[in-house]
Amino acid sequence: MCEPFWRNHQAAPHGQVIKAAKWSLSSCSIETSEDDNLLDGDACIAGTHYTMTNGGSINSTTHLLDLLDEPIPGVGTYDDFHTIDWVREKCKDRERHRRINSKKKESAWEMTKSLYDAWSGWLVVTLTGLASGALAGLIDIAADWMTDLKEGICLSALWFNHEQCCWASNETTFEERDKCPLWKTWAELIIGQAEGPGSYIMNYIMYIFWALSFAFLAVSLVKVFAPYACGSGIPEIKTILSGFIIRGYLGKWTLMIKTITLVLAVASGLSLGKEGPLVHVACCCGNIFSYLFPKYSTNEAKKREVLSAASAAGVSVAFGAPIGGVLFSLEEVSYYFPLKTLWRSFFAALVAAFVLRSINPFGNSRLVLFYVEYHTPWYLFELLPFILLGVFGGLWGAFFIRANIAWCRRRKSTKFGKYPVLEVIIVAAITAVIAFPNPYTRVNTSELIKELFTDCGPLESSSLCDYRNDMNVSKIVDDIPDRPAGTGVYSAIWQLCLALIFKIIMTVFTFGIKVPSGLFIPSMAIGAIAGRIVGIAVEQLAYYHHDWFIFKEWCEVGADCITPGLYAMVGAAACLGGVTRMTVSLVVIVFELTGGLEYIVPLMAAVMTSKWVGDAFGREGIYEAHIRLNGYPFLDAKEEFTHTTLAADVMRPRRNDAPLAVLTQDNMTVDDIENMINETSYNGFPVIMSKESQRLVGFALRRDLTIAIESARKKQEGIVGSSRVCFAQHTPSLPAESPRPLKLRSILDMSPFTVTDHTPMEIVVDIFRKLGLRQCLVTHNGIVLGIITKKNILEHLEQLKQHVEPLAPPWHHNKKRYPPSYGPDGKPRPRINNVQLNSVTEEREESEEEVHLLNSTTL
Repeated sequence: MCEPFWRNHQAAPHGQVIKAAKWSLSSCSIETSEDDNLLDGDACIAGTHYTMTNGGSINSTTHLLDLLDEPIPGVGTYDDFHTIDWVREKCKDRERHRRINSKKKESAWEMTKSLYDAWSGWLVVTLTGLASGALAGLIDIAADWMTDLKEGICLSALWFNHEQCCWASNETTFEERDKCPLWKTWAELIIGQAEGPGSYIMNYIMYIFWALSFAFLAVSLVKVFAPYACGSGIPEIKTILSGFIIRGYLGKWTLMIKTITLVLAVASGLSLGKEGPLVHVACCCGNIFSYLFPKYSTNEAKKREVLSAASAAGVSVAFGAPIGGVLFSLEEVSYYFPLKTLWRSFFAALVAAFVLRSINPFGNSRLVLFYVEYHTPWYLFELLPFILLGVFGGLWGAFFIRANIAWCRRRKSTKFGKYPVLEVIIVAAITAVIAFPNPYTRVNTSELIKELFTDCGPLESSSLCDYRNDMNVSKIVDDIPDRPAGTGVYSAIWQLCLALIFKIIMTVFTFGIKVPSGLFIPSMAIGAIAGRIVGIAVEQLAYYHHDWFIFKEWCEVGADCITPGLYAMVGAAACLGGVTRMTVSLVVIVFELTGGLEYIVPLMAAVMTSKWVGDAFGREGIYEAHIRLNGYPFLDAKEEFTHTTLAADVMRPRRNDAPLAVLTQDNMTVDDIENMINETSYNGFPVIMSKESQRLVGFALRRDLTIAIESARKKQEGIVGSSRVCFAQHTPSLPAESPRPLKLRSILDMSPFTVTDHTPMEIVVDIFRKLGLRQCLVTHNGIVLGIITKKNILEHLEQLKQHVEPLAPPWHHNKKRYPPSYGPDGKPRPRINNVQLNSVTEEREESEEEVHLLNSTTL
């Protein structure tokens, strides 16, 4: 017997929903249909043990279609836009494991197969890490080269970017280290001028031309070959890991097109990043490699363990943070994360980081472009500006989420969303026209973050390091004392302020367009700009007012007191935390970027402040907001249910709905069941004992019924439309001339999860989240009253957001809601298939009348 999987201390992910859905390129989302009212109709593989436990007290094992001699094609698999049955998948895996263990001592070949099965998990995450690291290195190298292609080209080697082209030059000066004879701008190649208005205009035109070309090519490839390659991918990855199936979203075409278009989108200069899409790319690799191993290809629940490890590898290569990647997978995207998945995620992140380090795409022996190290400690008084940066990050996150969701909703509801190519071209054109005049918006966003993070040393030639030297520095040292800002610093501050406004506005309109678009880098850039400005302000304040009591103890004359680059790093973490509401994983990621334990406290203070401020305006992060906008079937474990509704308030059918369709244990014929299947759209039916006794017997899935009847007609003689269908253990006595009965007890779930009508919805929602239920029956004294599915819960939560309930229950909350079976006139109350349904309505009307009388009474 297959034991309940939650007894093994492994809670299943969110409850499963039952929906058909469709993909729309214009919205890049999945819209759930309204006609599926119950759960997904999916059957187990023939001969598979299927166990469910209600309350931990009743166990039953059912075998699917014992009457069949061979498995039916398609049984045990899932249709597109359906949810998996976690209970069945766990039971299938345990049966497979038992079968392998029972045969491994029979021969050397069986022992080899057992070892292969045991090590297949490590093999698949190893391949995933290798592929993720290799693709990340390829994307980094190609994106850098194509970004520099907008400004010029290397004549000696066309495949070199600007920095690589000037490595071999002996004519590069310290002040103009980026200028060398081998690198030619487009103005020099076309009109032969390196300086002057004509050169500036020609470079301006070529910059816009290449930006529009890259953007147009990216959106065209996405539209024609892989519509699923658009966007960040993290909201969809979270939904898939919760049990939803989106065929093709992690396929080979999506992987190929996303890899190519991600390079084009980053090179076009749009306000987006490649870090989020790299998680999608890594999950595509994990999904493709899982099909090489039967252990994962035939089990959707096991496959999601590989995808959790792949998401960790994606963050590992995106930020060069293996430990942060594991924590990101645990905190942000995964909901079924057993201990072995933690180990394999760590190993996948390690392999991916090792491969990327071997490729060395940036030429600095680091995994990311903006790796920095600081040598100056932080002081206690700096916690105040760090917290202020956290406040800014929270405000930015709340503003961005509301503004971006409003724009995406408008895109969905207007004709503008029907022209994704035009939208991308318009956004790319506006971005290129505005970005070129400002040197801080013209460069790649990763290059900008690198410059903002870098501390000013004697070898830095950036205008951000244009300080006046008040003392002679005879040797190169790491710690240069604080100095007064020069004209270059003040000019850079104004340019950074304009870049900050530009980035804030354009990121709102860019995230969500139909090209691969990540949010990590733009958010970090906004925070880094704000942090650098604050850092310079605090540095100058400490220099000119070192005798103030807050600076007097730490900032002496000639001391290196303030590090503006550290403020940029803290601001970047605060803004990213305000948008995503990440905490632990974000701090570890930024810590791995800097390589210093000393700055964990400022990072923690800023990140927690940004989360608190952001939560004050709404608890949803950007990914949860997009999941809700796109209508994905996802129950957020972070969301608290504080309302006072009961299961009877949410169950179906409602007052004006069609009656609850039920099956009787042994009183229905094959024609009766087929008519019910054809006349309804439900994907499951409760089975009761009889019309006289409405006690619950079990639950039968629509697909199981269809498969069983079709198979019985083909393989069993005497099964006709008038044959009696029996779900009972013993077939009732029938007249001699009656046709052969059809026994379907084998497909019946004998222990469906049930709750009473008085069960608070707070408990019901928690059950769906932790046990991964697909549906839950509502009973009263053993009589079926209705059913609750994940769709019903999501609709109920959405309704409650529009109508805030009182914190305390109403005075009539504990009234008996179900009167006796006989009404005040002595006649039986109306029933549907002898199932009493209208008592809730009558009691609600009595309660509303009593409330009305109470409100109208003068006290």
